[in-house]
Amino acid sequence: MKALAFALSVAFAFALAACSSDGSKSSGSSSSGGTSGSVTSDIKQDAKDATLTTKVKSALAADVGLSTLKIDVDSAGTTVTLKGTVDSADKKQRAEEVARKVDGVATVRNQLQVKAGG
Repeated sequence: MKALAFALSVAFAFALAACSSDGSKSSGSSSSGGTSGSVTSDIKQDAKDATLTTKVKSALAADVGLSTLKIDVDSAGTTVTLKGTVDSADKKQRAEEVARKVDGVATVRNQLQVKAGG
C-alpha cells in the first residue's frame, strides 16, 4: 500500500511538471518576450517543490507510527509545512523529526494540531 501511494505521488509530481512544461513551449515559440525564462524558472521550482513534498509524504508514510495519519505536506523552496490533526504531541513531534531528516528540507513549519483528549 505504501509503495502504491509513493508511486502515485511520484507519478502526480511528474505529470504536474510535464503539464506545466508543455504549456510554456507553445506560448513561447512565436516570440521571445523575455518572460519564458521566468516561466521556465517557475516550472522548475514547482517541480522541485512537488518532488520535495513527495519525498516528505513518503517518509511520513514509511514511519510505522505516522503511516495511518492524514498529514498534509506543502513545500516552498526548502521549507516544508505540515498541517492536519494528530493523536498526540509525541506524533506531532515525530512527524516534524521525520520531515526534517528528508534530504532537501531546511525548515519545517509544524502546524499540526493535537486532537483534544490526545
